Formats: sequence, C-alpha cells, structure tokens
Amino acid sequence: MLEAKDIMTKKVVCIRKETPIFEAIRLMADNNITGIPVVEDDLTLVGMLSEQDVLRLFHTYDDEKDRTVNDFMTQPAIHFEENELLLDVCYCLRDNSIRRVPVTSNGKVSGVISRSDILKCIIKKSDNSNLQAADKSK
Repeated sequence: MLEAKDIMTKKVVCIRKETPIFEAIRLMADNNITGIPVVEDDLTLVGMLSEQDVLRLFHTYDDEKDRTVNDFMTQPAIHFEENELLLDVCYCLRDNSIRRVPVTSNGKVSGVISRSDILKCIIKKSDNSNLQAADKSK
C-alpha cells in the first residue's frame, strides 16, 4: 500500500504565525497554492492557513488589515505522518472541505499532499495498469 511519503511534495512553502496576513496571501497567490502550513522556526507544525480562512477579508479589510497569520489560521491542523496510508489521506481530502494536508515527521513538516497530487497518482496507476494489460496481450 502507498504511504503519504510516496507521493508528497517535498518542497513545501511554509509561513510563520507572526507573518502579516497580506504577506501570507501574496505568498499563496504567487506560488499558486490554496493553503500553507504554519510552522515554528524548527518546522514544527502549528496550524494551516487556507484560502477559506482568509475569505472574510473581502468584507472586513479595514478592520483586519493589520492582523497576522495567527489570527486566521486553523489550529490544530489536520495532518498525516509520512508513514500513514495514502488511502487515509484520500478519505480525509474527500470528506473535508480542505484541498491539501501537511505531512509530518515527528511533528515537523516534511511535505504536503494536495488533491491534485492524488489525481496524478491515480493517473499514474491507470497508465501502469494499461501498460501491464498491453504486455499481457502480446
């Protein structure tokens, strides 16, 4: 069975809870990501900031423009250890309104898995199945 570490993206954009919220939003937009792990200096996961967490800024901008990531992030963050089954990650992404989850090793962020990572895994599995079927027919 596949584990989280088998498909996780290892180059993870992370942010600290003291970061100004608009700097965090720019970082998400510039990197085309829908969520960003919030970490301590040693990469210990403390929360998750998602697009959904900051949507209220559309109508509360004047009151909240000087706030930080800490004021918006979801904590504790849903996350998975590297050796947890990928199937469990799939169920989590399917059953919750989240698009990505951090992957940790001893509480420190080591990767992230998004819905699109799972879709790519499904395609790869399908391609491999098609190749095996073609080899059997020869």
